[in-house]
Amino acid sequence: MDLHGKTILITGAARRVGRIFALACGRAGANVIIHHGHSPTEAVSLRDEIASLGPQAWVLTADFSQPESASQLIEHASELSPLYGLVNSAAIFESLTVHDTSLDDWNRHLTINLTAPFLLSQAFAKHVKEGRIVNILDWRALRPGADHFPYTITKSALAGMTKSLAAALAPNITVNGLALGAILPPADNPSASEKVIENVPAQRWSEAHEVEEALLFLLSGPACITGEIIHLDGGRHLI
Repeated sequence: MDLHGKTILITGAARRVGRIFALACGRAGANVIIHHGHSPTEAVSLRDEIASLGPQAWVLTADFSQPESASQLIEHASELSPLYGLVNSAAIFESLTVHDTSLDDWNRHLTINLTAPFLLSQAFAKHVKEGRIVNILDWRALRPGADHFPYTITKSALAGMTKSLAAALAPNITVNGLALGAILPPADNPSASEKVIENVPAQRWSEAHEVEEALLFLLSGPACITGEIIHLDGGRHLI
């Protein structure tokens, strides 16, 4: 899974799973554009770590609560290096029920989790002749429940948009989704870790290297795969 000479823009890359994505691309030889909204220290540290591996790395800031910043991010990224890949990873994840969700909560989730990926993908398609988009989803997206209500609804919509974009941007740009489950258990709370995976058929958390391998497959695997959603959740979406 070789990405040498390719430049990948990863949103929300400074922390948590986004950081895993960025390092995976760097190890595969890709130049990485690290987007963050409010994590400058972590983003700079990540940039230096990727640069130590050999590829180039840059940091760009954009606040996706302001929709115009998403389109502008692609413009700024394209000025740094011709883009090949876009990983829409940035999202907010708030524990809200339908009864707790205010209109502001609803609009904030829509803007960051759905509108930003739309605008980023639209702008990406205008700048890239051949490339790949990966939308980061959640197992809840195809099994929406009552918990994390605005988050789940926006991820469900993003799953639908993944398929629509795949048809609209073919044949030169592939668009796929990676739906994640439980990843990286909290080391300081073993009992909580066990509760999270009690309904996971695989009976374990996904590991970082598995997340890396799945993303790299979608970025560098067969170009005939588009419109697919791969679940990396130990089968959680089945239960």
